[in-house]
Amino acid sequence: MDGGDVRLRAVVELAQGMAAAHTPRESWRAAAAGACRALGGTFAALSVWERELGRLRVLVNTGERTRDEEEFPEQEAYPVHQFPEITEFLHERWVGGGETDAWVEAAEGPVAGRAEGCHLEAPSGGGGGRAAALRRRGRGCCVVAPIVLNGRAWGELYVARPVGAPVFDRADADFATVLASVVAAGIAQTERLEEARRLAFTDALTGLANRRAVDMRLDEAIECHRTRGMVVSLVVCDLNGLKRVNDTQGHAVGDRLLERFGSVLSLCGAMLPGALAARLGGDEFCLLAVGPAADEVVRVADELCRRAAELELGEGVACGVASTGYPLGPVRSARRLFRLADAAQYRAKAVRSAAPVIAGREGADDPVVRLADAPPPAAGERRRFRGRG
Repeated sequence: MDGGDVRLRAVVELAQGMAAAHTPRESWRAAAAGACRALGGTFAALSVWERELGRLRVLVNTGERTRDEEEFPEQEAYPVHQFPEITEFLHERWVGGGETDAWVEAAEGPVAGRAEGCHLEAPSGGGGGRAAALRRRGRGCCVVAPIVLNGRAWGELYVARPVGAPVFDRADADFATVLASVVAAGIAQTERLEEARRLAFTDALTGLANRRAVDMRLDEAIECHRTRGMVVSLVVCDLNGLKRVNDTQGHAVGDRLLERFGSVLSLCGAMLPGALAARLGGDEFCLLAVGPAADEVVRVADELCRRAAELELGEGVACGVASTGYPLGPVRSARRLFRLADAAQYRAKAVRSAAPVIAGREGADDPVVRLADAPPPAAGERRRFRGRG
């Protein structure tokens, strides 16, 4: 197999690796690792240009990492003024419709085949620049390929070799340019899939999670409760007065009320670590918390009711809480916890309670628990608890 065939196979393997990824991190790792193998490097990184912060942020490091290089670093970022080709030279090329060629850097200084006009000296008085970084980490050379997505600079692909290894040449830089275009296509596909997933689990009006997201998370939470005894709590809210607002002031005003309450719910949900705030549909919302004590969830539900009552529009909320931290009887399914929270919310609405109604607080003969476990309602009765089947 000649060199052209080897490189063609490397391109195919890179594309296949990114296509098989299920998450952005897997996609980033596949991109960097595939490019590293294709170019005969020992280290590779993928970075994104965060324009609003004026920095290159490293997404993934693969291969032979130094002690200070994490695979998925949280804080590794570099001011773009240390790499002016990103904001100056390359930007001008992209705007002008020119080629976005890769270039080569060496620890010992400029090498043949670098992109003409591209200067990477360290800032005055600093230790920046790629050559300095190569020396600091014991590497001999690198090839840098810009990644362009939807006609705009997205970031860069970086592959390095150790001291003593052959320095990348012009052919390597040209091949890195090809690899960067394959990576760009893979990233675009990943971002489209992530957006589709996000929309599938997000309420379009409020930006909160939707019912599908709650169902999935609640199933996982009940499994944690069954196997590890974790406390699972569900707060179900019905926004009072929405129909009146829609009928008297129009649906646009009603939507604003929904959005405002969604913001209040999100704010209160943030008081419970890891809680999921969601709109179930219409005027119904919920908070799902896994881990916090039942009394802490009730405290947040109280705060939620208080804040909802202060909204300019609407008439507060009817709020019900069901938590495995209270005596509810066996909770072996998400459906049962939903029924209990729903029954508590139903009772809160029926008695016009300004505070949350808590399932199980009154012991074994708790009226909310009896309501949730009662036989299905007669035909024509409006009460239908979620999960009834």
